[in-house]
Amino acid sequence: MLVKMNGKLQSHHRRRHQVLAEMTTFEDILEEAGNFGRSQKRIFALLCLVSIPWAGAYAGIVFQGFTPEHWCRNPSVQEVREKCGWTLQDIRMYTIPQDNMSAGLIYKQCERYDIEWNITDLNCENPKLNFTSESNVLLTTCKDGWEFDYEGRSSFVTEFNLLCSDAWMVDLFQSTVNAGFLVGSIAIGYLADRFGRKISFFMSNLLNAITGILVAVSPNYIALLVFRAIYGFGIKGGWVVGYVLITELVGVEHRRIVGVLYQMFFSVGILMLPLIAYLITDWRWLQVAITAPYICFLAYYWFIPESPRWLLSQKNTRKAMAITQEIAKENKRTLSKNVENLTDDNEEVLTASVFDLVRTPKMRKHTFILMFNWFTSSVVYQGLIMRLGILGGNVYIDFLISGIVEFPAALLIIFSIERMGRRVPFALSNIISGASCLITAFIPESVSWLKTAVACVGRLGITMAFEMVVFVNTELYPTYVRNLGVSVCSTLCDIGGIGVPFLLYRLAVIWLELPLIIFGVLAFIAGGLVFLLPETRGVPLPETIEDIENPKRTKESQLRTY
Repeated sequence: MLVKMNGKLQSHHRRRHQVLAEMTTFEDILEEAGNFGRSQKRIFALLCLVSIPWAGAYAGIVFQGFTPEHWCRNPSVQEVREKCGWTLQDIRMYTIPQDNMSAGLIYKQCERYDIEWNITDLNCENPKLNFTSESNVLLTTCKDGWEFDYEGRSSFVTEFNLLCSDAWMVDLFQSTVNAGFLVGSIAIGYLADRFGRKISFFMSNLLNAITGILVAVSPNYIALLVFRAIYGFGIKGGWVVGYVLITELVGVEHRRIVGVLYQMFFSVGILMLPLIAYLITDWRWLQVAITAPYICFLAYYWFIPESPRWLLSQKNTRKAMAITQEIAKENKRTLSKNVENLTDDNEEVLTASVFDLVRTPKMRKHTFILMFNWFTSSVVYQGLIMRLGILGGNVYIDFLISGIVEFPAALLIIFSIERMGRRVPFALSNIISGASCLITAFIPESVSWLKTAVACVGRLGITMAFEMVVFVNTELYPTYVRNLGVSVCSTLCDIGGIGVPFLLYRLAVIWLELPLIIFGVLAFIAGGLVFLLPETRGVPLPETIEDIENPKRTKESQLRTY
């Protein structure tokens, strides 16, 4: 009896090893087709370009919403100006009240003297001699509009007079595009998991091209907000679809470099933006320049394939293998016949659902931690960029320097995650950014070089964190819900983007450095939470929720089912 049992046990083990040998995963097929061959490199190069114009949509407010030096217009001063030959600076000096600030005398931007200038008895050299007493002169608001020191640049702020009591409308301009990011990333993420990556990518670019031009021709502020929100709807969703698509087309050992470089092209866009804005001084034509690439991206429909991984998750094996064969052919490779064992056509097709992101313990933990990190990355990164517009100085140079800082971030990610994995660099980048924000807030302005240097370290850290949260997010969700998972988690990025303009501009009125304190605290918390996530270095992309909850038991479970 014992001999018979041992024989059956040995036969069972041989059968299991035979089944294991015969099973074929998509990773095996991709290895034969080429993990990162000529085909994937071509697709990757095309998709990287999508990150460049997104930088303009994301940070363009620094230039499109530029608020120049301004002061109240007084219609009666025009005749005085002609008689006395005053410049705009003379008008401001003689007709605008001043505040005594720690930095010196500051001209009021929202009030003027409530007087009618009499050109008959006016002393052009010292017009204030005409005042009985300057302290008794009444003040009034800018009821007749503003004068601007344009410095050769126009913006929607000057065109629609979004100043003083209406300054919050500038914040709303940035919040609406983030609201579009929020709704669009969920909607397009769902569509990408339901109908495919390729068609969703094409439709988002078509929407971007149309609404981007509508933003440029907006006749009034309300229309500007509406078109801006719809514009944001397609931009982020399409960017995320492109990211997921290229991640699913390459092997596990190439996901790291692909993910980092894809995002690094956003930094290329950040570097190009101040140059383009310097050359195109009208905010409407600048919008056209930012939108033009999306028209070109429509041609991608004929140059990029659908994701074979997504097709397999929908049990469309025939089409998935046809595309994989094309990839292999372009890579000058040949596939074996094991593709027939890749999947079981009788299995149930998995449909993406938001509930899947929180239904099981580990998925729920991953979702909440990633959401908070998306929120923090958006608030701190976008806040530090927009802060450049309120610090004074040359905004073009400051913006360029801050963009250059992002390139070492990409290199640090590439080298650190190869040696340390994902989790430690991800956490440390948040913590370093938080510490830099807190230190910068308390460095006096008299040591400006040190303040700038520490702030750059903060920008470096949050750039690393922002880039890492994207590809860590893709590695922690199974294929059939991966695009939706990234899209849903990144909605917290958009919620943070909606609030950060108000957080930055309104709190800066109280104390310029107060937003930095909040940025620092958020980054510290985000860094601590990252240590609760699993390490994903060298781990194949999960295909099911079971791969997430019980990664070591997944293969044995599949064998028992077989």
